[in-house]
Amino acid sequence: MEIRTLRAFVEVIRQGGFSAAAQTVFATQSTVSKAVKQLEDELGLPLIDRARIAPTPAGEIVLRRASAILAERDDLLRELDELRGLKRGALSLGISPIGGSTLFAPLFAIYAKRYPDIDIRLEEQGSKRLEEIVMAGEVELAASLLPVGDAFDFQPVRAEPMVALLPPGYPVTGADAVDIPTIRDWPLVLFDSGFAINRLIETAYTRHGIVPEVAARSGQIDFMVELVAAGLGIAFMPRSVAALHRHPAVATARLDEPDTDWRIALVWRKSGYLSAAARAWLDLTLEVYPTPEATRISP
Repeated sequence: MEIRTLRAFVEVIRQGGFSAAAQTVFATQSTVSKAVKQLEDELGLPLIDRARIAPTPAGEIVLRRASAILAERDDLLRELDELRGLKRGALSLGISPIGGSTLFAPLFAIYAKRYPDIDIRLEEQGSKRLEEIVMAGEVELAASLLPVGDAFDFQPVRAEPMVALLPPGYPVTGADAVDIPTIRDWPLVLFDSGFAINRLIETAYTRHGIVPEVAARSGQIDFMVELVAAGLGIAFMPRSVAALHRHPAVATARLDEPDTDWRIALVWRKSGYLSAAARAWLDLTLEVYPTPEATRISP
């Protein structure tokens, strides 16, 4: 069993196809297909349902174990690189399109000035997907929403209220806040399923025993605002994000529901090795955002 074949198999599942996996591992589609077939022949079981590009029951087991093996390998290489005292280092970081660029962009300039020989590699995905690639060892740190699972350590960065973006047909009463029962009959414009922000909203509706109608989903903030402006439904965003994407036809109101604050944190695998570059990023983040809840949890 080779790292090469494990990587090919894992990427086919993650990327949803052989062609996309080939681009990720910088190989041809034929090479990836042969690597997966070699792994299946070695294990004596089919690992991928090729009609759906989904793991078989055996594939689920191999995916879980292979992801852990690959993550440990990446940790090993990072730790050895530091022991060798390489002149250049790398920081692999995941950020979310929801507020991530605004929140972390100022840090990149500071970090680059302090550590000019560190190469920053960015992955931009929804928080839910970022948590998955942190666990797979593809990035060391990622921005995600609290709470997170027990498999992670985390350092809080910022907390702020969520606001509802109200379409032109909404009966604005001058109130600066809305709750779920008030807007229960309006359809929703939600983020794509890979964004953890959805769970805040879905949990709030579930608490009231309400199953909302979902009119649309998108990963593009500007497009979501335009859908709200067109009257399709109500969207929810962190206050600072909504402020950056104002629309003359869209009103906003604070979401007056418990446990719906947007609490973003940097997360990493509890069992994972953090490079010096990653620890320096955590220290800088705490320096720039010294909020009361931003208490460093030692890696």
